[in-house]
Amino acid sequence: MELTEEQVLSMAPDESSRKAGKELARPAKWVSIGVSDAALWGECQGSGSKPYQTQVDTGNMAFKCSCPSRKFPCKHGVGLLLYYAREKQSFTLVEQPAWVTEWISKRTEKAEKKAQQAADNTGKPVDEAAQNKRQEARHRKVSDGLDELLRWIKDMVRNGIIGLPDKGADMCENMARRMVDAQASGLAGILREMAEISYYSEGWQHTFMDQLLRLYLLARAYGHLDHLEPALQQDIRTMIGFPQSQEELKTQAGITDTWQVLGKQSTEDDRLITERYWLYGLHTRQTALLLQFTVRHQPQTQLLPTPGSTIRAELVYYPSAAPMRALIKTQQAMPADHRFQGYANWTAVMTAQTAVSSSLPLYNDQVYTIDALTPVLHDGQWWLRDAQQQEMQVRREFRHIWKLLALSGGQPMPMAVIGREREYEPLGVWHQQEYKIL
Repeated sequence: MELTEEQVLSMAPDESSRKAGKELARPAKWVSIGVSDAALWGECQGSGSKPYQTQVDTGNMAFKCSCPSRKFPCKHGVGLLLYYAREKQSFTLVEQPAWVTEWISKRTEKAEKKAQQAADNTGKPVDEAAQNKRQEARHRKVSDGLDELLRWIKDMVRNGIIGLPDKGADMCENMARRMVDAQASGLAGILREMAEISYYSEGWQHTFMDQLLRLYLLARAYGHLDHLEPALQQDIRTMIGFPQSQEELKTQAGITDTWQVLGKQSTEDDRLITERYWLYGLHTRQTALLLQFTVRHQPQTQLLPTPGSTIRAELVYYPSAAPMRALIKTQQAMPADHRFQGYANWTAVMTAQTAVSSSLPLYNDQVYTIDALTPVLHDGQWWLRDAQQQEMQVRREFRHIWKLLALSGGQPMPMAVIGREREYEPLGVWHQQEYKIL
């Protein structure tokens, strides 16, 4: 098992667990430690008379500890794994103690039963009539919800939006709950983003109308799916909230390349953490977005690459008219490759966006690598200026402008950014032949 400190710390449920885990990642804190092909374990002396028994299922990255903490992993799990990542040579292969063997055996037995159940279900003939009935029921539910959404949008346009600062958040949140009931979770997400708009800030009308238009086009497009190209049909269904099977995707051939991990973004909504990893393929010059969803205090289902690193991986893209989201089929670590490749200026970026928009009008944020961008300040707003003196606005939510200025010193630098249309957020820069995360 190969782990970096960054990967271990990313598993911690919160900052206090990370800090406490660092304090515990020392030999003096552990009464005993051990490792086997299936597990990692240790006994950590706490405030009680008996040491806490901490164990890690290294095959599936699951944690258990006898401490009273309800966090997963707890600080002892973080500390043990961090200790292992730092001083792997201190852990020798030994026979598992009974308390570890019992836990691993139960987990293995449970996994085998689940696999057997899946195999049994696979062997059963598919009840196509029942399956079609379920699909038709969901289609009706979504359609009814979209009809109500369209009426809501039309009423808002007829009444005007001048009064929205006083009631916009509540209106959007109420309709978001209606979309959840209609099993259109993707639309509920857009409505919740609208509820969070700062309605008393300058330019809120542009942001609001852009999102309202996206809702309208998605609702109308779903009513005319049969007239769209198959790839675009899949985009519409995904944006509305229909799931796609990752297991089916993994059976397909992917694209193998050397991928630079340009950055990571994390957001949290009601304990659900969404992590976005942005990648760039050095040979194919394709970009990719990896998504991971975890519930706070629960372990990650997959260890994704560290931002700023380089991996050799086979990626499978989700079906789309303009493929961007992908999943990792196979991967292996490799030495960092910090070479820069990208667009020369904003004109080239706009040309690329036009091509994407012609295939997928409702495209989301894209990632771009652009040469020679300089941060400049106009009337309290930061912009990114290219070599042709063209400028694009930096998102107001961007919190690392001073780090960017410190690295650039006011000089143009190759930069990775995410965004679309007129607003962008820097992810990292190439500084002295090395890529640095912001």
